[in-house]
Amino acid sequence: MFILLPTMMAKKSRRNSRQAIFNKKERKFLLENEVCRVSTSHNEVPHVTPVAYIYEKNFLFFATDYGTRKYKNLKVNNRIAASIDIYNSSIENKAVLVQGTADIIEKGREFRNLYQKFYKKFEWVRKDPWKEGEAPFIKIKTFNKISWGL
Repeated sequence: MFILLPTMMAKKSRRNSRQAIFNKKERKFLLENEVCRVSTSHNEVPHVTPVAYIYEKNFLFFATDYGTRKYKNLKVNNRIAASIDIYNSSIENKAVLVQGTADIIEKGREFRNLYQKFYKKFEWVRKDPWKEGEAPFIKIKTFNKISWGL
């Protein structure tokens, strides 16, 4: 169990204001995969769920619905973690784990650009399309990361 004291939290907050940059192997791994597990929380209760994502320009993006627990959690606490991993055996594990903050994208140019990319990449989007204001995208800005097996 970890306990953060107020002074430690203040230092951590300043340190986390800078975006982490993925190296070449991490970028390749993130581009080759399309499913991750995201973790959100509210009232100290964690919530983990799988999502399809797109990696672009050092950000992870995923779509969600307004009624989901992850969306509700992010509205009150924008801290988020994601695990992109492959486990083939106990010695061939590969992963990128990130911690960051989430921005909610509901409309505008960024929404439309993301929607086009998701529409092109994922059959489930083409089968059940949506419009601006019907379901948002989440943009993860990473402030801490770790990877292994890449």
